[in-house]
This record gives sequence, structure tokens and C-alpha cells, in this order.
Amino acid sequence: MKKHLGWILAAVTALAGTGRTAETREADVIVYGGTSAGVIAAVQAVKMGKTAILVCPDKHLGGLSSGGLGWTDTGNKAVIGGLSREFYHRVWKHYDRADAWRWQKREEYGNKGQGTAAIDGDQRTMWIFEPHVAEAVFEDFVAEFKIRVFRDEWLDRKAGVRKEGGRIASVRMLGGNVYAGKMFIDATYEGDLMAAAGVGYHVGREANSVYGEQWNGVQKGAKHHGHYFKKPVDPYVKPGDPSSGLLPRIAKTPPGENGSGDAGVQAYCYRMCLTDCPENRIPFAKPEGYDPLQYELVLRVLATGWRETFGKFDPIPNKKTDTNNHGPFSTDNIGMNHDYPEADYDRRREILREHETYQKGWLYFLANDPRVPEDVRTEMSRWGLPKDEFADNGNWSHQIYVREARRMVGEFVMTDQHLLGKREVPQPVGMGSYAMDSHNVWRYVTPEGTVQNEGDIGVGLKPYRISYGSLVPKRGECANLLVPVCVGSSHIAYGSIRMEPVFMILGQSAATAAAMAIDAGQAVQEVDYAKLRERLLADGQVLETPPGAERLHGGHRTGVELPGIVVDDEKAELAGPWGDSHSLGTWVGNGYRHDGNSAKGECTALFQAAIPKAGRYEVRLAFPASSNRATAVPVTVRHAGGEAKATVNQRETPPIDGMLVPLGTFEFAPGGKAEVLVSNAGTKGHVVVDAVQWVPAP
Repeated sequence: MKKHLGWILAAVTALAGTGRTAETREADVIVYGGTSAGVIAAVQAVKMGKTAILVCPDKHLGGLSSGGLGWTDTGNKAVIGGLSREFYHRVWKHYDRADAWRWQKREEYGNKGQGTAAIDGDQRTMWIFEPHVAEAVFEDFVAEFKIRVFRDEWLDRKAGVRKEGGRIASVRMLGGNVYAGKMFIDATYEGDLMAAAGVGYHVGREANSVYGEQWNGVQKGAKHHGHYFKKPVDPYVKPGDPSSGLLPRIAKTPPGENGSGDAGVQAYCYRMCLTDCPENRIPFAKPEGYDPLQYELVLRVLATGWRETFGKFDPIPNKKTDTNNHGPFSTDNIGMNHDYPEADYDRRREILREHETYQKGWLYFLANDPRVPEDVRTEMSRWGLPKDEFADNGNWSHQIYVREARRMVGEFVMTDQHLLGKREVPQPVGMGSYAMDSHNVWRYVTPEGTVQNEGDIGVGLKPYRISYGSLVPKRGECANLLVPVCVGSSHIAYGSIRMEPVFMILGQSAATAAAMAIDAGQAVQEVDYAKLRERLLADGQVLETPPGAERLHGGHRTGVELPGIVVDDEKAELAGPWGDSHSLGTWVGNGYRHDGNSAKGECTALFQAAIPKAGRYEVRLAFPASSNRATAVPVTVRHAGGEAKATVNQRETPPIDGMLVPLGTFEFAPGGKAEVLVSNAGTKGHVVVDAVQWVPAP
């Protein structure tokens, strides 16, 4: 106790006259951050026979998992194991009860988000959920394992970390309380404890040259998810007049050269939980500080005919949504968060208020401004905030989506080469599989004088391993700290690692290593990996791709499973502004293309096959059906005898395996025509293309 006496006296002095007395609290493992990773880390520490304290700047547990991200970005579910999978099993158990369905019948929602693929038998899971359900699961975890939780505790980032002999001895909060432990885990999205402990880190995008990457750095010209301006939009207050100045939310200078590094951070947003249930809906209100000029760009986008506003109102149970950014000017507050990672608490609060005002204003503007096209205004007016979510925060999420902040430069740094399988990953402690997904970083004026977004990247992946070295600082920096959220990773590799199931996986692995380091009296860099691996596997973690799982992406089928000759959309000759996605249904390869229900008559996809043997082949078109698709998509099949035309209703589920619709059986010859042309001409609704299959006919 003597070693903490000076801090306690200082804290008592600081608290004089407040009526509160600072305390020193001790445990084997101190977890800082009440995110999903933090809760799981504390649970695993207790399961390992250690005492644990969860110290939270937050009042609510679960971070983004309970903050609105209910449409889980899972990637390949087969590589999610351990306590992370247990979380989704407990979600399933909740929705298996009849009383969980208050605003909607279970059968009305169907089986969205459910799965039976299991790591440990027939453990049912549900991957999609309401925010308050996720928070209840996390609260149940800490109650069940009797974990001491201290909330609204903010690290003194200037002088709050006390180190002795290269180890953290204790940490002090702004309120004066001190937490002492043998091991520390930084589970915050920002990496505040890591930084205060003197551990090296990076903010922003590394140049491709730093780690020999392809997808890092500035990425002008990338077109992913439709988060770019598909048609020219004027950036000036007075169209065509640069002297009138730029509209709000456009950078004055363009990004650097492609592949170069910068200090930019991919955009943040609140993952909004909305509802169209009249009994549970609160209409969108005009926020304080509302300025309609901030949304002038969205008017200009709508004037081009763009109508994807509601493309990411993803349905979660009880007539609610997880609403994410979608389109060139949406909920992502591009360019307004770049100083957040390093900012002090006051400045961060300013950034959060600005983001909240921006998003609430965007909702109010689209629902009420008479200049908004009537079809958009009418549809947006159906929606509102749910009365039964975030009740203590004005029904607004308590957690912004910090897509990235600081990233540790640890013993090992994950890069796109590791995720793409081009380089070996040593000592795996978990797996990821979601696409490398960066949202936009800048909005700028192009040399042609139009506005454009930059930084949005999506690169599909097979399951990959995550190294233990990415969870620990470099030797000599700190011997008793693990970092399962702000891991050692480049910007673009973090675009995949940053998913909530992965954070829980890494939180469990970090706590396991912390307990083993305590038992062995070792630094975290010296943990015996063979013993660590044995314990992780015993606890249900997945460290290698299970047999057959490489052919799955989020439970979806890849081309290697299809017989015959298959041409994926990645091999098709595309014309027009196709966007790519991997959100719904079953697909071939890494995803599928969509026309965004825009640019009608401009988008075509030509699939060309090499026929090895003459004969009759049935030709099939693969696509994921949905209610927003076009009902009469024109398709042309070119074969040895000429051409055949068809129309395809993409709202109806295809009859073959739920993913393939037959276009007919035709004669083909080696070296002859074997083509399928899909067009969006004359269509109403989204046109999607995924793959074409030629199967020898009997």
C-alpha cells in the first residue's frame, strides 16, 4: 500500500471539498474499457482463476455492440468461437423466448441473423439483435462472474499511469481513484491507456511503401459500396463559381498521391437504431444548432436521380433497424474526425456533439425540408427513434462508431499481405474474415471541378489468422499490457480486424495470456505460445480455418462449390457505375455487383466463358434476391445458334439452391460464343449480378 500513498494523498487533496474520497482498488487483471472486448476479457480472466476489475469511461457496457451495431459484421461465422460465439448464443436464447417479440411476431421477422454452424456442437446463434438486448447480455456476463465494474472512470492521460521497472504498477483516474494490478488490458477503441503507458502507435494511413502493401494509403478513384458521387455534382455555393466558396463538408485541399500516407482517419458515424412502428416511434426533431445549408450536397445528389437513401436500413428484431452509412452523402461525417484519436476529452466531446448534431440534422432535413423530393421525404417521415432504446440518452446511441483511432506498433504488425495470405502469420490467437473495409477519409474537389469522396475500400478475404504479437507492445516498452482492440495493424488491415466479434475473440485471448503471464512470472512478450494455444483451443477459440470453411463467407457459398463452368462478377466485363456488396443472401466469390437503382441504361455486365467441349449446356444466372430488386432484368445469352433473350425477376428467390435461375439450355462449341449480357436498361429497382454458370446438360 505504501507505493500508492503519494497518489492517494494527491487524489485526496484534489477531491477536497467534494465530499468524495479517492480509493485504491486492486486485482490481478485491470481491464480499462467497457467495450465488448473489455467485458469478455474480464470474464476470461475470472475463468482463468484471477481477480479482475473492469474500469469503464462508459456508463453502458458493450461499446458498439450495445450502441446500435445490431447487424453484426461477422464475415465467416465458422471462425468465430469461444466467448465471442457464446455472446451470440446468449442473444439467440433471448430471442427464442416468446416475450422477446414485443413489436413484431417472430415469424414476421423470420430467421434473419440466425445460424446453426457451430464450433462446439449444436450451439444455436443469432447474429442480429436490438441494442438493449446486447447490453443485457453483457450485464449478465459481469453479474454471473461477479466482476467488479466501476463506471464513468476516465484515465488521467497526462500523469495517470505509474510504471515501475517497465511495468504498469497502477493507473489513476481523473476522479482520483487508483487501480493497481499485475496485468493491464487496454480495451478502449481509442487506445488511451496504451498511449499513456508510452507504447508506440500510429494514427492515420501508412503509405503502401511502409509495409509493402497494395490497399493502404490514399485511394482516389476507388469505388466501393456506392459511397462515392456516381454523377458529377458541383461543389460550389453558387454552382460553377469557385469564387463563391465551397459548400460545407468539402476539404479545401485534395488528398495526396495514391498510395501515399497521411493523417486521415476513416469516417465515424452513429449506428442509428430507428423504427417505423407507430406505437414505439419518436418523430425526428430539429436538433439544436440545425443548419440546412450543411445538407445542400444531399439535395444535389438527389437531383441526379440517386435514390439509395434507405439502402442500409438493415432490419433487426421488433421493427427496428441498424442504420449505417450508405451513399456519397449520408451518416458518415467525412473529414470531421481526424483529430479525435489524439484529442483531449473536451475536444472529443465537441467532436461527438458535432457528429450527433450532423446526423440528427440529416434525418430532420430529409424528413422535413420541402426541397427534398417528395418520395424521399415521405419515406423518411415514416421512421423515428425507438422509445425503448437508449432511454437515458434521449433515445440516441451512447457510442459513436470509432472505426479506427490509434493502432499499436507492437511486436507484430498485421498488414494486407497477411490478410491476403501472401505472408505467414505466426502464433495465431484468433481469426478474422470480414473484407478489408475502410470508409471514406476525405471529401474533396477533383481536377475536373466536381466533388468526390476518397478512401472507401472493400477487398474480400478468406479467413486469416491474427498474431499474438499484434496484441503486445514491443519488448522494453511495457511488460504487462495487452491491447486487443487497438492492435498492431496497418490502416487497411485494421479495416477487417475492427469487427466486434473479432474484438471479443482477441479480448478473450489477451486475458488468457495475461493470466498465464501472472502464473509464470513473465512479461507478456515471453508467454509460452504452445501452452497459450492449448488453452485457447480448450476454451473453444478457432485458430485455423475449419475444414470446408474457406468456401464460406459469412455463411455464403463460393464458386468452388458450383459444378460446371463458373464466371464470377470479378471476371465479368463491366460498363457503367456498378457498386459492389456482400450484404444479403448467397453469393459466389467475394460478393456481387449492384447498380444502386441508378444510372439506368448505363450498366452492363458481360460474362464470357471458355467452353472446353462441344455440347448442350444449361446456363444459369446467380444473384441474391431481395424485395428492392428489379422485376424485369434484361438478359441476353449468346450461343452457337445465335442469341436468346430473357427477363429475370430478381425479387423472387432463384429456384436452384436459392441462388441460381436457369436461363435455358443451348448448344456451345469450343472457341465459339459463350456469353451472357446483363443490363439495367428500362429497369425499376436494384439490378444485381453475381455469376453465370454453364452446366453440361444430360
